[in-house]
Amino acid sequence: MLTSFKLFQHFLKIIFCCVFIINCTSTKEDFDADVIIYGGTSAAITTAVQLKRMNKTVLIVCPEKHIGGLSSSGLGFTDLGNKEVIGGISKEFYQSVYQHYQDEKSWNRQARNEYGNEGQGTTAIDDELKTMWTFEPHVAEEIFENMVKDHDITIIREKWLDREHGVEVKDGKIVSITMLTGEKYKGKVFVDGTYEGDLMAAAGINYHVGREANSVYNEQWNGVQKGVFHHSHNFSDRKISPYIIPGDSTSGVLPYISTAPPGEQGSGDKRVQAYNYRLCTTNAEGNIVPFEKPADYDPAQYELLRRVFLSGRYSMFGGGKIPNKKRDVNNVGPFNSDNIGMNYEYPEASYEKRKEILEQHISYHKGLLYFWGHDESVPERFKKSISKWGLAKDEFKDNNHWPYQIYVREARRMLGDFVMTENEILGRNEVLKPIGMGSYTMDSHNVQRYITEEGYVENEGDLGVDADEPYSIHLGTILPKQEECKNLIVPLAVSSSHIAFGSIRMEPVFMILGQSAGTIAGLAIENDINIHEVTYEELKKKLIEDEQVLEYKKL
Repeated sequence: MLTSFKLFQHFLKIIFCCVFIINCTSTKEDFDADVIIYGGTSAAITTAVQLKRMNKTVLIVCPEKHIGGLSSSGLGFTDLGNKEVIGGISKEFYQSVYQHYQDEKSWNRQARNEYGNEGQGTTAIDDELKTMWTFEPHVAEEIFENMVKDHDITIIREKWLDREHGVEVKDGKIVSITMLTGEKYKGKVFVDGTYEGDLMAAAGINYHVGREANSVYNEQWNGVQKGVFHHSHNFSDRKISPYIIPGDSTSGVLPYISTAPPGEQGSGDKRVQAYNYRLCTTNAEGNIVPFEKPADYDPAQYELLRRVFLSGRYSMFGGGKIPNKKRDVNNVGPFNSDNIGMNYEYPEASYEKRKEILEQHISYHKGLLYFWGHDESVPERFKKSISKWGLAKDEFKDNNHWPYQIYVREARRMLGDFVMTENEILGRNEVLKPIGMGSYTMDSHNVQRYITEEGYVENEGDLGVDADEPYSIHLGTILPKQEECKNLIVPLAVSSSHIAFGSIRMEPVFMILGQSAGTIAGLAIENDINIHEVTYEELKKKLIEDEQVLEYKKL
């Protein structure tokens, strides 16, 4: 007969064996939370922060290693509009930027009083509101990481959604999402925190890619816009030939020019506005990584740029000043870092195809920089100027100083509960259920480069249409139709027309919509109801309580 001590030992052995068997046979671990967010963008972070403040459990699962999306990947010269309508956690982010640069130690390449105060339509540094709207990429990433740490948010990084079979839907609700590596995550509410709308699409939600015809939503600025130039990114009256032998259409067409007809004025298409990388460059001594020659460099790929130079125009890169003698470099001119026409497949492409597209964009961009600094068509004064610049050595250190995230200006757009159009942006239609505000120009980059009827090269799609006042963004913009899904919120690939998205797509607005998404999810969980059943009155009360701005009051 076993003694009590031996019985106890026997019992421990049984427990140990059970634990050992479970650990050996279970190779995948399931993670459960009230809300599962897929994606690591700025909006994903603000969604999670809001949920934690509402005492909900939340898990971020994302493909990214580095969080923050474009805000921490080069877009440090904020596309802002009217700063008065930026509230809540979005505003907190820019207040954190301000606090960071109050520390003199943050100015290691220039004195604080030497830094200019020029921003996108406003001052870069606002001492009254204690906000700062321009910043270095690593500073943005550090702020997002601090938000995550301060709110005890769990992030599972470098996990890719199985877009074909990884979304389990039952009775109109997502039950779980599964990664390519087999991990399954279950939640009550799900949030698509990607620029591409990958979770939304995999869940079977209807969406649109490309431009709608103006007739679809009774708009003026959507669809094909031949001959409409609101910026300087066009060939205008330079009359540059698109052919290998100038003027000879039988000689073939130069690279990066489409031979397809551009389409009828105002008609819709599947084309997507151009992407690029927002480089962080510097001329600060000791911090410069020279622009490198890509392995597949072919100067013939840039013959069109050579002809632009020969026509007398040399503008190619625009750069907003950010701290420590750095610039957030964007596109300027008719042939620039916007890789027109090379991203059409990206929104719906497989991961493998997207990788190919990204590699092509990187090679194109690096070749452009090298061409600018070395080609014989470039005057010596410009070569000398660019030779003083390079990538910032203290940015993107584990990625050869190249930004982690390409600028996905537009991909899928959900066909949701409410579609924002230019009519709401321009104040023609009232927005009855606002969850935040926007104010930036309806900004579309070039969509195509084509051959005119006269036989010259031209760009199309470059628009910038201003609203008279900030506008409200409708609740239904981030909600799918109820009959399609009852527990998914989409704060980035929102329900809007192409031209309306051109304003909504700004990072401060994405952060605003992320917070609102978190609020909706939190209230739905508290009341044990579907997201569409949250009353607007309760939602509005909570948004205002948490300092979101829902209406614009002129001072």
